[in-house]
Amino acid sequence: MSEIIDNKAHHRYELEVDGHLTTEHYKLDGNVITFEHTDVPKELGGKGVGSKLVQGALDQVRARGLKLIPQCPFVKAWIEKHPDYQDLVKR
Repeated sequence: MSEIIDNKAHHRYELEVDGHLTTEHYKLDGNVITFEHTDVPKELGGKGVGSKLVQGALDQVRARGLKLIPQCPFVKAWIEKHPDYQDLVKR
């Protein structure tokens, strides 16, 4: 697995695995980032790739001092399972 890249031109975090691109699409408004959609190719489904992407993206969100709106159901469920990331959610 490669590292998670913030592709600002395409408004998405990216993780390339075995020649497949996994993405987390976002919208940035000031210091608030909205995660809109997670896309994991079916070839990578069930291997934890989506979770690795979300965790890496959230680590970058934290490092940048941003707040998060988890519009994407996958991200919302992931955060509910990982309470140490709930402080990122905009209240």
